[in-house]
Amino acid sequence: MPITSADPATLSRRGFLIGLTWAASYAFTAPAMARETPMRMTCRFAGQAFTVRLNDSPAARDLFALLPLDLRIEDYAHNEKIAYLPRKLTEEGAGPFGDEAAGDVCTYAPWGNLVFFHAPYRYSRGLIRLGRIEGGIAPLLLRGTYPLGLTRIG
Repeated sequence: MPITSADPATLSRRGFLIGLTWAASYAFTAPAMARETPMRMTCRFAGQAFTVRLNDSPAARDLFALLPLDLRIEDYAHNEKIAYLPRKLTEEGAGPFGDEAAGDVCTYAPWGNLVFFHAPYRYSRGLIRLGRIEGGIAPLLLRGTYPLGLTRIG
């Protein structure tokens, strides 16, 4: 049956179906578009540089919005370096995670700091994974406290 302007019920159904089709299309393409341009940052200290690819979590987006930052990086425990942020990141959507590995970058919510793991670790309450170091953890093996610069890539 052809659609005519004289049939408002058919036009309403047609408009609804067009809107529904558009919404479904957007729901499938918007996340894919967000993944096309990953959030990445460069970290520099003591002549060392490495890149971190951030995940698409609220906390990682919060960190990315703060960049660029000038912080201090220091050793903590035997498996990580830490740097204190100017403020705590959002904890929205945070929860336990598995597959912990050297190269993970997290925030420890109770202290509001960044954590760069350079050796194996286990999840503990309060850790929120933000991303992963690309290209190896060698720069983090340099012991000591240094100025740290964080900048956006792209």
